Amino acid sequence: MTSNIRHIADLAIVDLNGRIVLGQETALLRNTIRDLIGCGKTNILLNMREVPYIDSSGIGELISAFVAAQRAGGTLKLFGLTRRVREVLQIVKLLTVLEIFESEEAALATFTRGESRAIELTARAG
Repeated sequence: MTSNIRHIADLAIVDLNGRIVLGQETALLRNTIRDLIGCGKTNILLNMREVPYIDSSGIGELISAFVAAQRAGGTLKLFGLTRRVREVLQIVKLLTVLEIFESEEAALATFTRGESRAIELTARAG
């Protein structure tokens, strides 16, 4: 698996390519998310268009990434799931936990609204 990171404001978009399975692939995902959060990028969007398969270890990493982003005050969302990956996430009931979108544009729109609310709440608290 490979990953490419793009940035839009305080949002990181991670383009994943390849299978997310036990081994180097899950380690790459874990380290990518950990590095982003460590740099203050807590709003993360995973592009799953080029991920043909995910195993139980990959699912575990998605859950860990989701929890890590939330603990850091951000969120993790996914878009572009292949049919097979969507079926796996549906079987393990993650479609009800993770925010999943068909397109990058649809996902970006939710971050924009969320960022506006976060800024508004911060302004009120200060």
